[in-house]
Amino acid sequence: MEWSIQQVARIAGTTSRTLRHYDDLGLVPPARIGSNGYRYYDEHALVRLQRVLLLRELGLGLPQIAGGLAHEDDEASALTTHLLLLRQEQDRLARQIAAVEHTVTTLQGGDELMAETMFDGFDHTRYKEEVEQRWGKDAYARSDAWWRGMNDEERRAWMDRVEQLNRDWTAAAALGVAPDSPEAQDLARRHIEWLTGIPGTPAAAPASDLAAYVRGLAEMYVADERFAADYGGVEGASFVRDALRSYLDRAH
Repeated sequence: MEWSIQQVARIAGTTSRTLRHYDDLGLVPPARIGSNGYRYYDEHALVRLQRVLLLRELGLGLPQIAGGLAHEDDEASALTTHLLLLRQEQDRLARQIAAVEHTVTTLQGGDELMAETMFDGFDHTRYKEEVEQRWGKDAYARSDAWWRGMNDEERRAWMDRVEQLNRDWTAAAALGVAPDSPEAQDLARRHIEWLTGIPGTPAAAPASDLAAYVRGLAEMYVADERFAADYGGVEGASFVRDALRSYLDRAH
């Protein structure tokens, strides 16, 4: 089957101008161009367009998308990864909806708000025992005091930053970005800046061996399924680890 550019624009909820732009960039070329100059798209082109639109929804720029598509020929595999990203986003939105619904219900009932229920998805106490075993009770106490000392807006901003970083890591892995590429190295920089901004962790200690700490943490991302899940699984976590290693090798 074939669809005209106008039909595709209507079905996909985009515009003919956008489709022509994607063609100019080599992102979604039409199956053929008719004698009347119109572009016509086949099933392969529609699958390609679906991938581009999904990646745009995840916040990736067109140059990044072009680079990823150039390295990924297995469309079924690529879409499976996209599906994982969408499900992660679905889970995040579901938790946010539940938290807001709880807040509305509480306000309407005249009850007292509980910050912990307003920010579901980040329970800083769940790793208390593990943190104390790894880095001591003082480390957990400092982190706990830092978290409790923030207001609701600051907590939400911090959580949004973490979630965006994790989505960017997962999307870059899905696109087949090389760990030592500029895109991956920028993510590694952001990741380390995030780690050093959490009081109580070895990364935030002035006299700490930051490189050794980050390398050990990167290995844990791969070995511990709880952390690997944040990056789409072991494959995504391995990409994060390799990018962090590359960044640290260049810095030292």
